[in-house]
Amino acid sequence: MTDSPLSSLGAKVVVASSSDENHPPENIIDGNTNTFWMSTGMFPQEFIIRFAEPTNLSSLTVDSYNVKHLKVEKNMSQNASQFEFVTEKDCEHTEGHLQSNSVSLNGGSAVHLRFIITTGHDHFVSVHRVGVQH
Repeated sequence: MTDSPLSSLGAKVVVASSSDENHPPENIIDGNTNTFWMSTGMFPQEFIIRFAEPTNLSSLTVDSYNVKHLKVEKNMSQNASQFEFVTEKDCEHTEGHLQSNSVSLNGGSAVHLRFIITTGHDHFVSVHRVGVQH
Protein backbone atom coordinates (compact mmCIF):
# COMPACT_ATOMS: atom_id res chain seq x y z
CA MET A 1 0.00 0.00 0.00
CA THR A 2 1.11 3.57 -0.55
CA ASP A 3 2.41 6.11 1.92
CA SER A 4 -0.52 7.69 3.81
CA PRO A 5 -0.69 10.79 6.02
CA LEU A 6 -0.87 9.38 9.52
CA SER A 7 -3.70 11.73 10.48
CA SER A 8 -5.88 10.03 7.83
CA LEU A 9 -5.30 6.71 9.64
CA GLY A 10 -6.56 8.16 12.93
CA ALA A 11 -3.05 8.53 14.36
CA LYS A 12 -2.25 11.18 16.97
CA VAL A 13 0.94 12.61 18.44
CA VAL A 14 0.40 11.83 22.13
CA VAL A 15 3.78 12.93 23.52
CA ALA A 16 6.34 15.48 22.37
CA SER A 17 9.34 16.57 24.41
CA SER A 18 9.02 20.18 23.26
CA SER A 19 6.41 22.34 21.64
CA ASP A 20 6.23 25.66 19.84
CA GLU A 21 2.76 27.06 19.17
CA ASN A 22 3.84 28.00 15.63
CA HIS A 23 5.20 24.49 14.94
CA PRO A 24 3.08 22.01 16.94
CA PRO A 25 3.74 18.25 17.07
CA GLU A 26 0.55 17.56 15.06
CA ASN A 27 2.40 18.90 11.99
CA ILE A 28 4.42 15.65 11.95
CA ILE A 29 1.37 13.62 10.89
CA ASP A 30 -0.46 15.99 8.52
CA GLY A 31 1.36 14.63 5.44
CA ASN A 32 2.64 18.09 4.46
CA THR A 33 6.41 18.66 4.35
CA ASN A 34 5.85 22.44 4.45
CA THR A 35 4.65 22.22 8.06
CA PHE A 36 6.83 20.86 10.85
CA TRP A 37 7.47 20.28 14.54
CA MET A 38 10.57 22.03 15.87
CA SER A 39 12.55 21.03 18.92
CA THR A 40 14.09 23.15 21.60
CA GLY A 41 17.87 23.22 21.67
CA MET A 42 18.43 20.23 23.96
CA PHE A 43 18.86 16.50 23.29
CA PRO A 44 17.44 13.94 23.40
CA GLN A 45 14.11 14.98 21.87
CA GLU A 46 11.28 12.53 21.37
CA PHE A 47 7.74 12.18 20.16
CA ILE A 48 5.26 9.32 20.31
CA ILE A 49 2.61 8.58 17.69
CA ARG A 50 -0.41 6.45 18.64
CA PHE A 51 -2.51 4.66 16.04
CA ALA A 52 -6.26 4.25 16.54
CA GLU A 53 -5.80 0.46 16.47
CA PRO A 54 -2.88 -1.99 16.07
CA THR A 55 -1.42 -1.25 12.65
CA ASN A 56 0.77 -3.45 10.45
CA LEU A 57 3.79 -1.50 9.26
CA SER A 58 6.35 -2.57 6.70
CA SER A 59 8.39 0.65 6.74
CA LEU A 60 8.24 4.32 7.49
CA THR A 61 9.75 7.50 6.11
CA VAL A 62 10.91 10.41 8.24
CA ASP A 63 11.37 13.78 6.55
CA SER A 64 13.40 16.01 8.83
CA TYR A 65 16.10 18.65 9.05
CA ASN A 66 19.29 18.57 11.13
CA VAL A 67 18.58 15.17 12.74
CA LYS A 68 21.87 13.36 13.27
CA HIS A 69 20.84 10.16 15.09
CA LEU A 70 17.34 8.69 15.32
CA LYS A 71 16.06 5.70 17.29
CA VAL A 72 12.66 4.09 16.69
CA GLU A 73 10.80 1.96 19.21
CA LYS A 74 7.31 0.45 19.21
CA ASN A 75 4.75 -1.20 21.44
CA MET A 76 1.44 -3.01 21.18
CA SER A 77 0.00 -1.68 24.45
CA GLN A 78 -2.71 0.95 24.86
CA ASN A 79 -0.30 2.65 27.27
CA ALA A 80 2.69 4.59 25.95
CA SER A 81 5.15 2.54 28.00
CA GLN A 82 7.14 -0.71 27.72
CA PHE A 83 8.65 -0.01 24.31
CA GLU A 84 10.81 -2.41 22.35
CA PHE A 85 13.72 -1.28 20.20
CA VAL A 86 13.09 -1.41 16.44
CA THR A 87 16.03 0.32 14.79
CA GLU A 88 18.35 3.29 14.85
CA LYS A 89 19.78 5.36 12.05
CA ASP A 90 22.54 7.90 11.50
CA CYS A 91 21.20 10.64 9.24
CA GLU A 92 23.31 12.50 6.71
CA HIS A 93 23.52 16.27 7.04
CA THR A 94 21.67 17.88 4.13
CA GLU A 95 22.32 21.60 3.86
CA GLY A 96 19.35 23.52 2.48
CA HIS A 97 16.95 20.62 1.93
CA LEU A 98 15.10 17.97 3.91
CA GLN A 99 16.55 14.66 4.99
CA SER A 100 14.37 11.76 3.88
CA ASN A 101 15.15 8.55 5.75
CA SER A 102 13.39 5.25 5.19
CA VAL A 103 13.29 2.76 8.04
CA SER A 104 12.26 -0.88 7.60
CA LEU A 105 9.95 -2.24 10.29
CA ASN A 106 9.87 -5.78 8.87
CA GLY A 107 6.08 -5.93 8.78
CA GLY A 108 5.58 -5.66 12.53
CA SER A 109 2.48 -4.26 14.21
CA ALA A 110 2.37 -1.29 16.55
CA VAL A 111 -0.06 0.81 18.54
CA HIS A 112 2.62 3.34 19.48
CA LEU A 113 5.82 4.39 17.71
CA ARG A 114 8.40 6.32 19.72
CA PHE A 115 10.99 8.40 17.88
CA ILE A 116 14.04 9.50 19.88
CA ILE A 117 16.37 12.07 18.34
CA THR A 118 19.54 11.53 20.35
CA THR A 119 21.69 14.15 18.56
CA GLY A 120 21.37 16.78 15.87
CA HIS A 121 23.65 18.42 13.33
CA ASP A 122 22.69 21.75 14.97
CA HIS A 123 21.02 22.93 18.19
CA PHE A 124 17.54 22.73 16.68
CA VAL A 125 15.95 20.00 14.59
CA SER A 126 12.64 19.79 12.79
CA VAL A 127 10.49 16.84 11.78
CA HIS A 128 8.30 17.65 8.79
CA ARG A 129 6.58 14.36 8.11
CA VAL A 130 6.38 10.75 9.20
CA GLY A 131 4.74 8.48 6.66
CA VAL A 132 4.07 4.76 6.88
CA GLN A 133 3.85 2.00 4.35
CA HIS A 134 1.68 -0.90 5.42
